[in-house]
Amino acid sequence: MPQEFLPHFADTEEGYITDLLSYRKHGGSVYYFHGAFPIFNHLETDRKSFRMITSQFVENKQCTQMEIVRAFGVSVISVKRWVKKYRQGGAAAFFETPRTRGAHVLTKDVLQQAQEFLNEGLSRVEIANQLGLKRNTLNKAIQAGRLVEPLKKNGGEGRPKSERSVEDSQAAMGMGCTRMVERVCAATGQLEEAPTRFEMELDVAQGGVLWAMPALLANGLLKNVSKNFSLPKGFYSCVHIFIVLAFMALTRIKTPEQLRYHPAGEGGKLLGLDRIPEVRTLREKIKILAQPDRIKEWGDELSREWMEADPDAAGVLYVDGHVRVYHGSQTKLPRRYVARQRLCLRGLTDYWVNDGEGRPFFVVSTPFTTGLLDRLKQDIVPQLLKDVPHQPTAEDLEANPYLHRFLLVFDREGYSPEFFAQMWDSRIACQTYRKFQGEDWPVTEFETVNVRLPGGHEAPMRLAERGVFLGGRIWVREIRKLGETGHQTAVISTDYTSDASQIAAHMFARWCQENFFRYMMEHYHLDGLIGYETVLPDETMKVVNPAYRKLESQIKSLAGKKVRKQAEFGALVLQEPSDPKVIERYEIQKGALLEEIGGMEKLLEEFKQRRKETKKHITFGDLPEEAKFHQLAPVKKQFMDTIRMIAYRAETAMVSILREVLSRGDDARSLAREIMTTEADLIPDEEKEILTIRLHHLTNHLSDQAARHLAAQLNETETTYPGTNLRLVYQLVSDQYPPDQET
Repeated sequence: MPQEFLPHFADTEEGYITDLLSYRKHGGSVYYFHGAFPIFNHLETDRKSFRMITSQFVENKQCTQMEIVRAFGVSVISVKRWVKKYRQGGAAAFFETPRTRGAHVLTKDVLQQAQEFLNEGLSRVEIANQLGLKRNTLNKAIQAGRLVEPLKKNGGEGRPKSERSVEDSQAAMGMGCTRMVERVCAATGQLEEAPTRFEMELDVAQGGVLWAMPALLANGLLKNVSKNFSLPKGFYSCVHIFIVLAFMALTRIKTPEQLRYHPAGEGGKLLGLDRIPEVRTLREKIKILAQPDRIKEWGDELSREWMEADPDAAGVLYVDGHVRVYHGSQTKLPRRYVARQRLCLRGLTDYWVNDGEGRPFFVVSTPFTTGLLDRLKQDIVPQLLKDVPHQPTAEDLEANPYLHRFLLVFDREGYSPEFFAQMWDSRIACQTYRKFQGEDWPVTEFETVNVRLPGGHEAPMRLAERGVFLGGRIWVREIRKLGETGHQTAVISTDYTSDASQIAAHMFARWCQENFFRYMMEHYHLDGLIGYETVLPDETMKVVNPAYRKLESQIKSLAGKKVRKQAEFGALVLQEPSDPKVIERYEIQKGALLEEIGGMEKLLEEFKQRRKETKKHITFGDLPEEAKFHQLAPVKKQFMDTIRMIAYRAETAMVSILREVLSRGDDARSLAREIMTTEADLIPDEEKEILTIRLHHLTNHLSDQAARHLAAQLNETETTYPGTNLRLVYQLVSDQYPPDQET
């Protein structure tokens, strides 16, 4: 094996050009070996010797040009140019002093004066204006080292984005891979995970997303991660991957593939690494992390903790279905009605459980079309009975027959007097809009009351209330709201303890969930695919029998035709002619219609009898093969949905703070998005154990004031960046450092 030919050096980097030709980096020098024998060496910074030696290898047939390209990460055209230079001029051609013209603009005196201005702290623009130079000329002189720009007073040794970009593009192991030793160790299995280490950096793209770190951690981004998840040894740890995914959600990078269009090195600075993982690496990590039992356990723990953190919000729960339309060809999912498109399309239905402010608790997904009530009975209610905190005890429920455990609010899809009665048997209150509300109530019954909505503001509404024995099963409260146009909206509820204004507030706040769906589709790629894998659904799941559905369709179609023929017959009877010449033709036509109607009635009875003999529901396993389908593998989607829930809740927490100082509360979300996509400076101080995130200025002074208010609230949390001992401190670039944080 080629490894046996190489001597051992501590703290070195090695590589292979061919099986026999190799190199070692040690002590600032590079040594080349043929087998176990050293043949060349040069300083690591001596690029001329590197080009001469590698060209000589190619010319002496010790390796090919492509082997040089693969070993050192240089371009093909560069190697060809070096070999040509060696063939034409030999080794001396690499060390000749190139002929250059003398300086016409940046003469010795101009350079000296420019250096003095730089030392005084003048900007490049000011120096170029004073000396009558082009700014580009001055920039080239600084990049070439003819002028030395001193360190910025407020930035310490921070590097601007342009310098980082050059360094990332020249990294030998690929774009942004500047931690070569750690990456080699990770590739050889000698590194558990890369350490999180911050350096002073200026103008980091989307650095404002670090302002969301306290809210992400408070909402459980890394809660129980070490217990539920693990990754094999490598450069990126579980913590790095979770933070990357959360930052992607908050900065509106909707898929891993979109990372290709964002600077990898800049993203790495936000993690305390050299670069973020490439797309293939990230997808592999997600695949390892997305284990069904682990994802379910982690999501359930987060849901419980969110409810326990806000018991009042968990007492009123909003449930609604959202259809994820599927346009792919991997499987033919059942069709379902999509209200926003007014079409029946293939897809899956996600049933979300949110609080009154639209914050999600958990989601249940199904490829079947059994409806909201079925999901409530089988999945949602059993989980809520376990998770909702501060439920009344059995003694409390017995002492007060009107007391309920919690309230479920949903739309008309969940309207069912039988279901309301079943839920009340478990002392769960339900609330929805009423179907078939009947005649309007007298206007005199309505009174104007101020209704306090979950957002905190009040709205006047005209309300009236009656008790109704619904469906012969259960007494409910019916509250009606009278609109400005005279339309009456009827709400029914089995919440017997709240007053009418509270019930109205709960019902009409249901739009927060519709707004949640719309916002998540637009900003968080809620309907996006995570993978293309498919799996068979649970074969014990009850589904509608296709034969029953076909008979049902035939009965409806035939009944409609019969009604139309009966109407035609009725119209014909009313037009009975008096002219004897047409009576015969009239009787023939009438008889034909009667015969046709009779045939339809006979066929209709036959279809109905066959329907009685056919099971309405069968198990998925009993479906005929042509009716079976595969569902999209749900695990990765569940994992990413949980990350998105955490990110949305974190954003909402920031929004609630910004609304405290904004005159227009609706602007808070837009401002939060602007903050998280704005550039920032990263200033670590290892001695004081502080990492300062200095946000660049926003679009106007009012936004800056709101950002300062947010920074003050975030600084009070004293959040430590995961994997470090650095406390996060937030401020704007022009704000004065506190006395204990001056740099």
